[in-house]
Amino acid sequence: MTTVLDLAAAGPANENAIIPGPELTIIVPTRNEHDNVRLLYDALHRVMRGIDWEVIFVDDDSPDGTAEVAYRLGNYDRRVRCIQRIGRRGLASACVEGILASSAPYVAIIDADLQHDEQLLPRMLETLKADPALDVVVGSRYVDHGGFGAWSRHRAWLSSVATRIGRMIVQVPLADPMSGFFMIRREPFHESMRRLSIIGFKILLDIIASSPRPLLVKEIPFQFRERVAGESKFDALIGWEYLMLLADKVLGQIVPVRFFVFALIGGLGLLVHLAVLSLSLSVLQLSFEFSQAIATAVAMVGNFTLNNLLTYHDRRLSGWSFVRGLLSFALICSFGAVANVGVASWLFTERHSLWWVAGIAGAAMSSVWNYAVTSTVTWRPHQ
Repeated sequence: MTTVLDLAAAGPANENAIIPGPELTIIVPTRNEHDNVRLLYDALHRVMRGIDWEVIFVDDDSPDGTAEVAYRLGNYDRRVRCIQRIGRRGLASACVEGILASSAPYVAIIDADLQHDEQLLPRMLETLKADPALDVVVGSRYVDHGGFGAWSRHRAWLSSVATRIGRMIVQVPLADPMSGFFMIRREPFHESMRRLSIIGFKILLDIIASSPRPLLVKEIPFQFRERVAGESKFDALIGWEYLMLLADKVLGQIVPVRFFVFALIGGLGLLVHLAVLSLSLSVLQLSFEFSQAIATAVAMVGNFTLNNLLTYHDRRLSGWSFVRGLLSFALICSFGAVANVGVASWLFTERHSLWWVAGIAGAAMSSVWNYAVTSTVTWRPHQ
């Protein structure tokens, strides 16, 4: 009986021959990189000669047609694949999906904007293959001969501070744990993947900090280049997502970091509620009922907006989805308020608990309800 191995050994002359998968998969997360996809493909085609490779573009449903460019390239060259994600965003999760969609023993992550030096990929692969004990090879801006190119002094300083904080909090043995340019063996990724936070942009730090064992890492220098086309994704929210990632690595085993942020915003909403209530009563001279209604509406809209911007930045809603999300958030939180009052009243009247104990229990019940239901309804993972 003919086996798979027999077919593979028969070679390409056999019409049923098995064609082995690639040795290296290059994952490229994209969002509005229409003009860079072909340029990156051409660069990879030049430098990857003699290597069995493929590239997977993981596109977060770019409105500029990024995925269409990748699909056309895939029709021209079967080594090009595209995963188009609908309703999902985030560099870290895009990288994870890309890796899981590949079967190669070695996987590289590289940006689509040509700021990473693709010429280092063959050297990275050769380094990993030469040392079986090595887990990851990182393109580093912080070792000798590495650098930031034309970065402004302010941005380089911010990166340096964030890097020091990351090394201090997560104890990652890397000069450049924030690098987005690296190559990893499949085995250490699989060891880490179920512990990943998958928050923000720093997937390398996430993988290494999530590993159940210390990973052996080697850094090689590269000079960060200027973006070729398109707009930079760098903004203040990238720093926020980085802080959320660090918080999740520290607190994630105790309480989900999203719930922690959700609760903090809820506390801020309470202060806003009281401030608006006081203003309506003392300055506008409105009735208590009307003042309470205004304060509730303002606090609820503020809470929803902040959670949409910060807690669920990777699932944030816009347009009509924002309006629908606000309505569902208000409805869910209304049920939470009823649960709050019910639990607190029952503890106070039936169980004779102290008033502040009953109040905290009711608030905790409401917070857990609001977080759990809005996470799956208002900001459901796959919209």
